[in-house]
Amino acid sequence: MSTNYKKKSSPFDEKAREAAEYLLERFWILREQEPELYRMVLERQNALRTYFLDKTGFNLIIHRLFVKLEKIPVEAESWMGVPDFSEPRDYVLFCCLMAYLEGKNVDEQFLLSDLCELLQGIYPGEEGLDWTNYGHRKSLVRVLNFAALRDLVKVVEGDVSGFSTEEDHEVLYEIPLVSRYFMPSYPKELPEFASLEEILAGDWREMSGLEQDESLKRRHRVYRRLLLSPVMYARSPDDPDFTYLRNYRHRLGEDIEEHTGLLFELYATSALLASPERRARLTLFPEQRALSDIAMQLSGLAREKRDEEEIPLQGDGSLLLTAVVFEKWVGELKERYGAGWSKQYREALVTTVAADLLDYLEEWKMAAQNPETGVISLLPLLARTVCRYPADFNEKEIK
Repeated sequence: MSTNYKKKSSPFDEKAREAAEYLLERFWILREQEPELYRMVLERQNALRTYFLDKTGFNLIIHRLFVKLEKIPVEAESWMGVPDFSEPRDYVLFCCLMAYLEGKNVDEQFLLSDLCELLQGIYPGEEGLDWTNYGHRKSLVRVLNFAALRDLVKVVEGDVSGFSTEEDHEVLYEIPLVSRYFMPSYPKELPEFASLEEILAGDWREMSGLEQDESLKRRHRVYRRLLLSPVMYARSPDDPDFTYLRNYRHRLGEDIEEHTGLLFELYATSALLASPERRARLTLFPEQRALSDIAMQLSGLAREKRDEEEIPLQGDGSLLLTAVVFEKWVGELKERYGAGWSKQYREALVTTVAADLLDYLEEWKMAAQNPETGVISLLPLLARTVCRYPADFNEKEIK
């Protein structure tokens, strides 16, 4: 006689892992735009909330209109900025816009001209705002486009791009409910914090009774650095967070793979998470950007140069070179592989390619430049990958 039974599903099944990836990658998930994904998170909210709160200290917010994992990093990094913002004024204007929205009611409508008038009154600093200035208008256009993309404002009528050329251009906006949940919650008003570091650590003060638990803080720091950053480097030979990684590497690796599907890799001075397969929902390296290929080509060239010129590695595994040498290396890459680069970089000056490449490497924590000396450190993560064109590459004509 056979007995039929239904196997009990794991509280963290494949769908929960998929939901965890989306929560880590997205700012939030709006129910109206992605109902299936919203439902996936909603159905597994208990397992997700328990895991993230225990391992990272992140709070999972479930709202009837959206779900959001409140991700507070250990430290601010260059890639965490808004890609479309090009100068500090953009960020200042965005903060002023959020202050303006805070004083309005949900579903209330407002005109661009009214916003411009108020912004001139609350914009800080001696420079002020001059809407006859093209650069100032472009800053506001970038800010409002980002706000609309993030669903902080809804365009009712008009197109803000016209404000770039016409100072009196008009657009009608509406304030959605979700705009009230863009800013994370803190235990006190932002002006009461003394530094950026204090703001980043502020969520700990909300966790009554846990602020003295150093082991829990360390676990949260380690998981946050691994999950939110391309790589985690040891800050010193006796870095306590890195010691934690070494001591619990097997348990930590199994836990991360079970709950996210990512693989944990630990080296002498660095640790990172890697995906065993390409997943469109994740931001992975290498990516489709042209600079991604050039970065890997630089990795191969750096290996050659280190061997040929006997360049010593630093204690942290980095390779030091001057800005002049870095640009020279990029020039060599252009001579070897430039025919296969995108049109933008095939036709660009070596100085331009070098500047863009350095910015890209810094975003991925593959390089760092000393602001005082200009010396560039090629960091261990750069050596993690390398690529070359086929042997018959130079025989082919690339159009």
